[in-house]
Amino acid sequence: MGVVRELRPVMKKNNLLKLLGIAFVVATIATGVFYGLFVSKMSSNTGAGKMLVVAARPLKAGTVLKTEDVKLVPWQGNQLPKGSFGSAPDVVGKTVFDPIGEDEPVFASRLATAQNGGESGVPSGMRAVSVHVTDSSGVLSMLRSGQKVDVQVVVGRAERGNTMVRTALEGLQVLAVTPQPEMSSQGVNLPVVTLLAAPGDADVLALADAGARVRLALRNPLDSETRSRAPLGIPGVMRTSGSSSEKQ
Repeated sequence: MGVVRELRPVMKKNNLLKLLGIAFVVATIATGVFYGLFVSKMSSNTGAGKMLVVAARPLKAGTVLKTEDVKLVPWQGNQLPKGSFGSAPDVVGKTVFDPIGEDEPVFASRLATAQNGGESGVPSGMRAVSVHVTDSSGVLSMLRSGQKVDVQVVVGRAERGNTMVRTALEGLQVLAVTPQPEMSSQGVNLPVVTLLAAPGDADVLALADAGARVRLALRNPLDSETRSRAPLGIPGVMRTSGSSSEKQ
């Protein structure tokens, strides 16, 4: 019996050592698994090591960006957001079109260059002019941004026999189409089309919109041909001996 009593503490001590050993092994394995998962998660978050350009300070409209105006921050995704930038030289020299807050991403839509005035799409030296369009519902349904049109100006009234039409401008680019009618200076509701024009042509469009009826002729985007643009009246149409297609 005395021998058994002496062996019990030894057995308890051995069992405790075994339990401690097992606990140590389990802890080691758990630590390894956790570390592996953590490293894997970090690797997936860093993606391909992409960087995103953000504002280093609040940027007001009209600010010409310098290197110190922006900074790079890690981007966790595999692709940068659409319209964003991945390096500072990509934005240096561009002008802020809309204010950008500190640490906000710098997007192309909020910058203006000589080729593109931010979201307005107006290059330097050009103007965006909206005109109310009449009698062109079929063409309006076909119009899309980027297409080219000729602008026809109509004056006079058919019932008075003094209607005149003239192609005032050719090959203007369409910026936007608003098919919902808006009130014009002529007191009627008409759809609106916004065109890109040189400053002198912008004046012609403004005058035509204010004092005449404006029609649009859709042009093939590859057609850059121009022609004589003399006014044409009803008598002139009646004297015409056939269309150009018939003459060819």
